[in-house]
Amino acid sequence: MKMGGTGSKQEDQIITVAIERQTGAKFTYIPYKGGGEVAVQLVGKHIDSTVNNPIEAVEQWRAGKLRALCVFDDKPMPYKAKVTTTQSWGDVPTCKSQGLDVDYQMLRGIFMAPGVSKDQVEFFVALLKKVRETPEWKDFMEKGAFDQTTMTGDEYAKWVAKEEQRHISLMTEAGFLAKK
Repeated sequence: MKMGGTGSKQEDQIITVAIERQTGAKFTYIPYKGGGEVAVQLVGKHIDSTVNNPIEAVEQWRAGKLRALCVFDDKPMPYKAKVTTTQSWGDVPTCKSQGLDVDYQMLRGIFMAPGVSKDQVEFFVALLKKVRETPEWKDFMEKGAFDQTTMTGDEYAKWVAKEEQRHISLMTEAGFLAKK
């Protein structure tokens, strides 16, 4: 089974390792330069599957050239507008509901330099909250089927620390990191 993904030893390959761990299956992972190239390779049947971000293969899905099997989240996406003639992003089931107990949330964060003041942090947290409330942002999120989970402060730091440990485990198991 050939799994295509963006890059090597990063999110797509790490998810593939998590799938292997959970299922016992073995994939041949093939890295490509970007998600669009991965979608083209899947449509051309040069690979059997991918863990692309939704926006990277939406046109091929809309054209009926591939199908979305599941999302790596504990809940379906909230978007109800039809993307294809019959399905919305919200119609794509979770992987867990399909028997694949693997979840994955991609880290998309904004970090600041050490020593910034509390006021500076609060300014940017408030600014980004305003951005997330704009119609343009909401439209962009829906069209790209992005997860809109937001965390700040200690909650975010704890999540990053937990995910770091999971990544270390998966990357060590895959041979990307030397064992201690």
